Amino acid sequence: MHTQAIIEEKLQALDPTFLTVENESHMHSVPADSETHFKVTLVSGRFQGLMPVKRHQQVYALLADELAGPVHALALHLFTPDEWQARGEERPASPNCRGGSGS
Repeated sequence: MHTQAIIEEKLQALDPTFLTVENESHMHSVPADSETHFKVTLVSGRFQGLMPVKRHQQVYALLADELAGPVHALALHLFTPDEWQARGEERPASPNCRGGSGS
């Protein structure tokens, strides 16, 4: 199973009402077909009343094996359903990579 699919599967534990896991490795200086840089946008009622750091900690706990292994970078955008609706259900844009060797 590919890293992206594993991340998607593990994040189901948070009962998402919306979930996208985007492999952004191609935007970085990594070999072709890498799975090292991901952006997660997740909406869950389980985040209600939690500060962002607590939300991130929940995701980090679920993805501990991936973060200790193949995943180098993980951008997290975690919302309650109300927060998601208030932002027009729009995923945040990712910045351009600012480093790497260009290989």
